[in-house]
Parts: sequence; C-alpha cells; structure tokens
Amino acid sequence: MDCEEDGWVMLSALTHYVYCPRRCALVNLEQEFTENIYTMRGRAVHENVDIESSRQEGYVRVERAMPLWSKRLGLTGKADVVEFRDSVPYPVDYKSGKKGRRTPEAVQLCGQALCLEEMFSVPVPKGALFFHGSRERVEVAFTDDLRRRVETATEAVRKMLSRNEMPPPVNDDRCPNCSLNESCMPSVVANKRSVRQALDALYAPDDDGGAP
Repeated sequence: MDCEEDGWVMLSALTHYVYCPRRCALVNLEQEFTENIYTMRGRAVHENVDIESSRQEGYVRVERAMPLWSKRLGLTGKADVVEFRDSVPYPVDYKSGKKGRRTPEAVQLCGQALCLEEMFSVPVPKGALFFHGSRERVEVAFTDDLRRRVETATEAVRKMLSRNEMPPPVNDDRCPNCSLNESCMPSVVANKRSVRQALDALYAPDDDGGAP
C-alpha cells in the first residue's frame, strides 16, 4: 500500500517515527533499508509470525500475521500475534532484543489495539511485547496518553509523507546502532548545518540594516 498516495500510514512507520522522524522518512520516502545485526535478529524472530495462521490453544484462539486497519485513523499493517480471550483481542508484538523501556514499540502496539477496537467493536485495554532475547513478555496497558501518542504520531507521519519532508538527523546516542546510519550521515549533516549557521551569523547585517 502506497502511504504517500492514499494517505494511509503503516503501523510500522509509527515505531520508526517515534524513535527518529528522519529514520521514518528514509524508510518510507527514500525506501532505504540496510541490514545490521539488529535487523537480522529481528527478521529471524519474525519468521514464525509472518505467515498467516489460526489455531486454538486451550481457550485462546491465536491468529498470526493478522491484517489490521483503522479507517478512522488511516492506519494499516499486520499484527505478529493476536490472542482472542473470550472474544477480546490481545495483540502481542515480537521484539528481538531484551526487555527494556520501549516507548516506540508500545506506540505501535497501541496502534494495533486501536485498529482491533474498530474492526471488532470491542474495547482492547491491553496487549504485550514479547522480547525474544530475554524470553520475557511485558504487558502494556493502553492508557489515554498512549492512545493520544498514536493519533499524534499517525498524523505527523501522514503530514511528513504528504509533504515529502526529510527531517534533520538527531545526531545523538540513537545513531550508532541504527542500520541506516550510513544513509543518514547524522554527524556530517549536522556539521554542515553548524557551518552554515556560523556563516549566516558571520555575514548577517548589522542592527542598523547595513552590511558588515
């Protein structure tokens, strides 16, 4: 689905945007993708949940690679796993790393919940992130604040894509482990901006409007 043309936003774009808007733009506008150890681990973890399937596990129905959408928000994508407990959807998103504070992933998971609420007309109060590295499942409550972050991020991504905007690099501790570091060149771009600002300041007109 072409987000730029039809206005729909991919759920995966929310994670990229909340983590780094420039990364989101590189992936969705420039179609950039580079493998590193983290993306390889992530791909390996998702091999078992990327194939659509449905099975009954006791009293829980488990759907894998389930297509999701919200017409209200213009969101679409897939859920790794959705567990149906007494007909109430419970999304589970798989992550390759270890348990930690993962706000971007929580926003994407909440986006899945908002899609499920619209699709099944039932409240979806919580879901979980499963960390393959530490084999831990962390439950996430879909608070009002988290729901607002989903809506804000969705609209920000849509606006960025429709305007074909490339945000500036963050150039901080998020960059070294990013698989798009070489495409983004955060330190180079940031340094060029600093030089340009210094030149602008140097050749700025005097307070009286005259040239230096």
